[in-house]
Amino acid sequence: MSEPLGRLWTIPNALSVARLLGVPLFLWLLLGPHANVLALIVLAVAGFTDWADGVLARKLNQQSRLGALLDPAADRLYIFATLVGLVLRDILPLWIAIVLVGRDAVLTVGLALLRRAGYGPPEVHYLGKAATFCLLYAFPLLVLGTYHGPVAEAARAIAWGFTIWGGGLYVWAGAVYLKQVAGLIRRPVAATP
Repeated sequence: MSEPLGRLWTIPNALSVARLLGVPLFLWLLLGPHANVLALIVLAVAGFTDWADGVLARKLNQQSRLGALLDPAADRLYIFATLVGLVLRDILPLWIAIVLVGRDAVLTVGLALLRRAGYGPPEVHYLGKAATFCLLYAFPLLVLGTYHGPVAEAARAIAWGFTIWGGGLYVWAGAVYLKQVAGLIRRPVAATP
């Protein structure tokens, strides 16, 4: 059964769509004209809207299935696009991007197996939210760290802290999701009367 139209056109969903539309702009700014400051602004706005759409969905009672799909999709797309941009600019080592993208690739296979078994995606785990939070803070700080001076040096140190914590939590959250997937696949879906 489809969702009522009023549940599709909500403020939180509009923020998620706007965040998705910012991905190509962010990549172009980072890779084309190397407009780091503007790219940072787009990334900061994306991070703010990631927080705001969840808060508003709960406060305004505007949770929806579309929002539950759009929000993590926008997060994953920003993380992927940022990783690509940072690797191509030689700001981030390739192996870190491979680990993070590899985690998402494995989870994509897990989600396909869940669907085949008759389940939807598992609930978002707090570890995944914490990991995304860390990574979305790390990325702009990594770009800021490309400049020279004491502010850039401090940003670089903080960025690597967020990158290490966020990357570790991201992989850990992936393991938690895989455990959930394996547990669900072992159980048959209860038949509806």
